[in-house]
This record gives sequence, structure tokens and C-alpha cells, in this order.
Amino acid sequence: MTAATHSPLFPQVPAVPDSADAVLEGLDPEQREVATALRGPVCVLAGAGTGKTRAITHRIAYGVRSGILQPASVLAVTFTNRAAGEMRGRLRQLGAQGVQARTFHSAALRQLQYFWPKAVGGSLPRLVDRKVQLVADAAAGLGTRLDRGELRDVTGEIEWCKVTQTIPADYPYAAAKAGREAPRDPTEIAHLYAAYEDLKRDRAVIDFEDVLLLTVAVLQDRQDIAEQVRAQYQHFVVDEYQDVSPLQQRLLDLWLGDRDDLCVVGDASQTIYSFTGATPDHLLDFRARHPGATVVKLVRDYRSTPQVVRLANGLLAQAHGRAADHRLELVSQRPSGPEPGYTEYTDEPAEAEGAARRIRELIDAGVPAAEIAVLFRTNSQSETYEQALADAGVPYQLRGAERFFDRPEVRKAGLALRGAARFGGNDSRLDDVVDLPSQVRAVLSGEGGWTIQPPAGSGAVRERWESLTALVNLAQDLAAARPGATLADFVAELDERAAAQHAPTVQGVTLASLHAAKGLEWDAVFLVGVAEGMLPITYARTDEQIEEERRLLYVGVTRARERLHVSWSLSRSPGGRHNRRPSRFLDGLRPGTTPTVGRSAGSVGGVERGIRGVDATAVPRRAQRTPARCRVCGRTLTDAGEMKLMRCEDCPSDMDEGLYERLREWRAVQAANSGQPDFCVFTDRTLMAIAENRPDSPAELSRIPGVLSRKLRSYGAEVLAICAGQELDGEIAAD
Repeated sequence: MTAATHSPLFPQVPAVPDSADAVLEGLDPEQREVATALRGPVCVLAGAGTGKTRAITHRIAYGVRSGILQPASVLAVTFTNRAAGEMRGRLRQLGAQGVQARTFHSAALRQLQYFWPKAVGGSLPRLVDRKVQLVADAAAGLGTRLDRGELRDVTGEIEWCKVTQTIPADYPYAAAKAGREAPRDPTEIAHLYAAYEDLKRDRAVIDFEDVLLLTVAVLQDRQDIAEQVRAQYQHFVVDEYQDVSPLQQRLLDLWLGDRDDLCVVGDASQTIYSFTGATPDHLLDFRARHPGATVVKLVRDYRSTPQVVRLANGLLAQAHGRAADHRLELVSQRPSGPEPGYTEYTDEPAEAEGAARRIRELIDAGVPAAEIAVLFRTNSQSETYEQALADAGVPYQLRGAERFFDRPEVRKAGLALRGAARFGGNDSRLDDVVDLPSQVRAVLSGEGGWTIQPPAGSGAVRERWESLTALVNLAQDLAAARPGATLADFVAELDERAAAQHAPTVQGVTLASLHAAKGLEWDAVFLVGVAEGMLPITYARTDEQIEEERRLLYVGVTRARERLHVSWSLSRSPGGRHNRRPSRFLDGLRPGTTPTVGRSAGSVGGVERGIRGVDATAVPRRAQRTPARCRVCGRTLTDAGEMKLMRCEDCPSDMDEGLYERLREWRAVQAANSGQPDFCVFTDRTLMAIAENRPDSPAELSRIPGVLSRKLRSYGAEVLAICAGQELDGEIAAD
């Protein structure tokens, strides 16, 4: 559910609006500008909670209902099947059936399947659902051994290469330039990437990224196919444009050709997926690429209270970099609510217990569990909160992550620990260790490859290490609570904890990483672990990486509608050293801290009109229509006859009856001379429109519907002469 549909500030429109104008009801001024700006290019800069989906779906529906857009000619693309499905549902409710709303990959796959026999011959190669096994086979062919974590990380690097259009030989340089933490030696990854591509060709299969790459190749190489696609789709809408990769942008450019009927929607301050190849540059450069673009800024926040919005604005006010230069200053449209809460805890278990206690109180006060979320930076943090919620009798559900005890590395570790507890006397690794934490470390080091020092970078290897570290920490906590606890006691504790997490998941509190929370919202949000080393994460070192961490916290803050609680702990475990401090991002924002000198206010809402004219863009613009409105009452006109008159049939007319009769007499002569029916010269409606408007220049005459360029050349001089009250001489009449 988006903010726009949830907010009571938007009146519910009928299931199917009864007219084009009814589609516009309930939109705020900026959203209405988006909906009525049907001439491309259009760039919508939409802050969190400002109703961007509502604006663009009403734009499409208004264009369709007013007769400006043909449903089958519109292609709306977004990034998830959920978002595409929501868009299709809204368009149906607005009476705009037949519009294609798809993900980039879905749209490309549909085109590729249709054109492959014509472009290449035969049927499209089989699409593999998961490329991990292919990467494993490619590594085996090179004699390279990859564990599960490395396999996932290398697969991620291959995906990044493909969406950034990086070939194997260029990977080492491209990875270094992008500041990526390669999971293996970059040259080795380049060889694995090349072997993977060779193996795919040998097996005649393609992967997810190939769908885009092959579609791009077909459209580039076959002009006839490209023209066929462009003839089908003439108007494009792209949601979440800040997440577009270079490959997706290339495909979009090919879909467009030399046209600019494009509407993009995005927010550079919500760019949090750069590790996948997403970049806000296309959004930020849109005005430079399209000087004639209309830019609409949505800043009215219908999701969050003024208190939540104030914190969100404060976070971005301290930001740096290009995305920060284009930030939007949100303005809450909701009633006042409670101030965000800030709590410091002594250790992580206390933080989790504190959050669980507050959540229990909210549920007891009537807040539905499904309207509460606990958001954290990494998936490894979930186990502590799973246990705390289970202990408090609070149902929960995990989003975007496996349950802690269902993770492969945790299951494997559990088996190894169970075997060591049963046959530990015969395990040489346990000969010299006697205390429980040392035993657990020894088993996990041998079976799971756990190390005291964390691996460099992020990704699957880091997450795997954090999962195993959580088990080591749990052993330390058990030993501190129960001196003399054995390895068998620890295994029993793990079994009990695994059983305790079987709670209902449908109506439960949501546990999610900040990345997985993007696009969602809840009444109450608990942002936990907001401490240095976690936000920003330790491996965020460059200025760009730090700023993306700030944007990640901004996304977390803007998920809250009414209640927001921010917390951190001073140490990892009870009795530990208090060597942590709150995140630097909270400096000057939480009570008791010195305000930081911030940047000037961000952009406010409104509309910026682009430069129009021949010199505004190097790309030729084709003629486009805008919605026709009655010049008397302002209603949108959809009837062809009314559109020619530029007024409703029943609105008062100011037509010059004498001029109309002279035009009819002139038309009869022209029709007789050419041997055509009268209407082939001009229809009655066109003559009525001329008589009502009384144009005095070719430019004014050309704006009257029905006066096409050919007719303007043939009859323009005579019509203008008649309108000016001149008598046509024989020479003019004979022409």
C-alpha cells in the first residue's frame, strides 16, 4: 500500500471515474500537473510519501480517458512484479484497461520471445532461473573451488558486470574504479566470468541479464524490428528511475528512438542499490539530456507526521554529494504526532528486549502487529529480535531474509555442533579447549570456516560470517548466564530457540533489513542498531558509500507514518565494554546533541517548464496533442465535434453568424471547383470554430482543429481574407 492510497487526505474516487476530468479529482496541484502534462519529456521528482504512484497512474488514465493516449501504445515499466501489478490494478480502477505495466525484464522478455524467430531463427534459448549452479560448474571447469558464500558473491559480481555492460577482460579495472570489494582476486573473477559465458553458450541457455542484453542487441542490429516496437509503443513511463542501470537505460533509449514521449519518476535521495549497478545519474541528468523537459516536484508528504518528516529533512540537510544537491524538502500533510523517540541501551539483548516491550505495549493499546516494523542494517541482526519478540509473545514475520535458524550456514553449524556434543571426546579440535565459547569457536572454525576477524567487504561471505558470529556470541552469553554449561546444553538451547520462533507470520510484526523495507510503510517503525559501525556500516569507507548509508537511514525513517523509535546499544553483549556510540547521522538531530551546520533548504514543490523551440534540443520533436478543454467552462473535451469548436455543445456560442454564412458560401464555390463534397474542404464544425475564433494570422488559424497544414496552404489566405471582411477578387477566387 502506498502513502497516497492509505492517507485519508485523498478522497476515494469511484471505482471507474465517469469522465476524464473525474480522474483528476482528489489530486493536489503538483500531482495534477503530472497528470495533465501529457507532452514529453516529463521528469517527476517525488519525495517519500508524496503519492508518486497515484500521480503517474492518474496521468496515464487521464491521457487514455481524454483520448490523447491509446492504451495499447503506452508502456509503463518499474522494478518489481509487485509494483507492476499494483499499477495495473490502479489503471483498471481508473478505466484505463489495456495499458502495459511491466518490469523491464518482463517487457524485454516478451519482445525477445516474439522477435527471436525473425531476428535469429528457431526458438529462444532456455532461461535459467538461478545462475549459481552455472557459476559453480564454470569454476569447477577452471579448477577453482568456491564455498557457498563465495559462489553467491562471485555470481553477484557477474550480475553487476552485465548490468553495467562490463566485459570479462575489463572487470579488474571497472571494479577498482567503482570501489568494489571483490570477493576473490579480480583477475580470477574475470576468468570465472568468461568461463561462465562460454558455458552458457555451450549449453544453449541464457540468464536474467541476457534478456536485456539480447533485446538491446536485436533492436540495435535490426532496424525493422526496432521500428515495429516503436510503432507499437509510443509513450513511456518509468517508475523508480533513480534505480535504472546503464543497461536498462540503453534499452529505454532504443525503445524511444528519436522520440521523447517519456515520463520518468524518481528520488535521488532514495538511491540505495548502487551495489547492483543502479545509478541516479540518469535521473539527475534528465534535464541536461532533455532541455525541453517539464520538471514537477512532489514534496507534499501524505504518509508521515510533521515530526517524522522533520527528522527525515534533517538527515538530508547534512548530506553531501550530487544526490544531496537535488534533495527535496518534504512538507507533511498529516496532523501532528508524537516526537521520534531515541533510546540508548547498554547492550544488544537489552535493546532487543526494550523494542519488544514497547511493541507489546503498542499491540496491547490496539495497534495491529502488521502495522509495526523493526528495521535493521544487516540480516544477521534479526536473530536477537526474533528471540526477543518470541519471548514477549509477539508474532512476527521476516521480510527479505531467511529465518535465522533456517539459513544454510546456521543449519550446517547446528549439525556440526550436535555431532561435536555427541562425539566430542574423539574430536582433536576440542582436546585443548574446556570452556563452552572456545569449544563453539573451535567447531565453527573447523566445519564452517569461521574466523575471529571479519572478512573484507559486504555480501554473502560477510553475512555468513555474521550468522556464525551470532552463534559464537550466543555461546558466550549462555556461559556467562550458566557457568559450567556444556556443548550439549548449548545445542539444546539452539533447539529451544529454533522451536520458539514458529509464530504466525501473516499478522506479525515485520522484521526486515532497510534494503528490503524500501517501498513499504507502517504506522510504527523501530530503527534498531543505529550506531557507528552499523550505520554507516564498517566497510563503507568512501564519501559516496557513506552518503548511501545516510540515504539508507533516510529510507528507514520515511517508512514510519506516526510513530518512530530510534535506538542503539553501547556494547554487543551484557557486561561488555561500552565502546560504541550513536551513529554520526543523528548528530544535531537527537536531543542533547549540538546541531550541525546544515545545508540550505532543499527544493520545494512546483513545476519547471522546459525550453521549447528548435534550439532547445538536438532531437527533433514530433507533433503531439494536449488535452482539449472547453474555452467556456474548462471541461476536458473528448467528442471530436466539440474538440473542433473548443467548447461543449451546450455552452454559449459567440459565433459571428454573418462570417459563418460567408465561409459556407466560399466553401461551396471551392467544392464545386474541385469536384469534391463540401466537407472535404472544411466541415461545418471547423467553419463554426473559425467563425467563433475569427483568426487574424496563419498561426491563429493553424491552431483551430481541422485546419491541417495542407489546408492551411491551400485555403489559408482566402479564409483569413474573409475573416478580415475583405472581398475576394477574381485572382484569389480562382486560385
